[in-house]
Amino acid sequence: MSFSVTIKRALLSVSDKTGLADFARHLVANGVELISTGGTKKMLEDENIPVVDVAEVTGFPEIMDGRVKTLHPKIHGGLLGRRDSDSHKSAMRIHQISNIDMLVSNLYPFVATVKSGADYDTVIENIDIGGPAMIRAAAKNHAAVTVIVDPDDYEKVMEEINEHGEVPLKSRQRFAAKAYARTAAYDAAISSWFAETLEFDDIPYRSFSGKLDQVMRYGENPHQWAAFYKDGSDRVGVATAEQIQGKALSYNNINDTDAAFELVSEFDPKEHAAVAIIKHANPCGVGLGADLAEAYEKALRCDPVSAFGGIVALNREIDADVAEKIVEVFTEVIIAPSATPQALAVFEAKKNLRLLLTGDLTNTKAEGLTVKSVSGGLLVQSRDNKSVADCDLNVVTKRQPTEQEMLDLKVAAIVAKHVKSNAVIYTKDGATVGIGAGQMSRVDSSRTAHRKSKDAAKAMKQKGALTEGSVVASDAFFPFADGLLAAVDAGATAVIQPGGSIRDDEVIAAADEAGIAMVFTGMRHFRH
Repeated sequence: MSFSVTIKRALLSVSDKTGLADFARHLVANGVELISTGGTKKMLEDENIPVVDVAEVTGFPEIMDGRVKTLHPKIHGGLLGRRDSDSHKSAMRIHQISNIDMLVSNLYPFVATVKSGADYDTVIENIDIGGPAMIRAAAKNHAAVTVIVDPDDYEKVMEEINEHGEVPLKSRQRFAAKAYARTAAYDAAISSWFAETLEFDDIPYRSFSGKLDQVMRYGENPHQWAAFYKDGSDRVGVATAEQIQGKALSYNNINDTDAAFELVSEFDPKEHAAVAIIKHANPCGVGLGADLAEAYEKALRCDPVSAFGGIVALNREIDADVAEKIVEVFTEVIIAPSATPQALAVFEAKKNLRLLLTGDLTNTKAEGLTVKSVSGGLLVQSRDNKSVADCDLNVVTKRQPTEQEMLDLKVAAIVAKHVKSNAVIYTKDGATVGIGAGQMSRVDSSRTAHRKSKDAAKAMKQKGALTEGSVVASDAFFPFADGLLAAVDAGATAVIQPGGSIRDDEVIAAADEAGIAMVFTGMRHFRH
């Protein structure tokens, strides 16, 4: 049942005081009595806004360093009492409980406290108890009570009071839904912190949360609804980037841009300029160079056809030289740590080009969890934050790789980590020259990459295939020698793979017979 509720009494208790003074003045101007406590009460008094101390309402002082102040029947009864229930109204009369028609509350800054590096006890003290309890109570009784948990909603509430003299039921319902989402996200952050801090990986219940950043026109396909929620972490990437220009990012843009930036961040900008071109979450070209212009040319050479309409990620500040080269090809999104004014001027001519600047590269070694939905559940795993640099490389063939081969093998292994399985990557001179992604067999991936390298060579008016004289990486072991032999047929002279097959001896023998070098990493990188 709903009611027409003129707001006569409001309880204000907030951590984030943004905009509160103006909102409180508006309430007072509309005849609303304000109740408050602690820092919120002091702020209102400092602004000369009339306010009643919660302790005067409850007849009980704030105790235990503020842990207990609003946990009282005169507060919760005022929030929870049903206006259509004679028994509720009778109980309120007997116990001298007055209605509270509005609750304005946001919570202790738990996430910010964790991010600050605070010690365990400080984090615990920033777990809000009274706030979530009041919010949940007010939201449950939204038939009569308006609950506001976000300062961004103050303006809407003031407009509705001005127009209707109250907050209509439809808005109260939406505010209630938002309130429960907020307390759920808050509790999710707390439980996740406990799980991480205590290394309680298999905690029986897992909660994940995010804050709405953008509702999109559609999802992967036009018939699908989609939105982007940020999880509040400070890990650098597409979620933290500043969009300098271009249309709003689509669902697929965000997915592909994240894949591109994660890949290019694997390469230390102090050692190499690196460029990755991504299409449908798979790289179609990765190049290293002395500068970004050289790296981009090498990346583009791998698959110039697929690069059309792709995502370009760079690991250094974009300069005008590489900007001029990028805009020669239709590109959906560019993401990089920064860009020079001259590069920005180049991009300005392409109004629809989306440019994201992150300020830094993402930390590919960061710990954390990845989540994937399946029918009826969630698959959760730790982030794949290892790479070939973390491996003890073991040369298992008679021939040792040359110094240049070893450098290219490492590049190929890094790229393979970011390609959908089954992944086979050919590289030469610090750049991919053939990429086989997402095939049902490793042989097919080897052959697909070889075929595409022939197409790329033809586009460059060269004979043969770019894979001639290259090295090759596989994201998982070769279960049979046929995948390896397909790579040899493509022109590969050295191979890097995890090893671990029951037929490793057969594969090693095939490599020795072909006269190629092979390195085992001992680490698989499936990506599905």
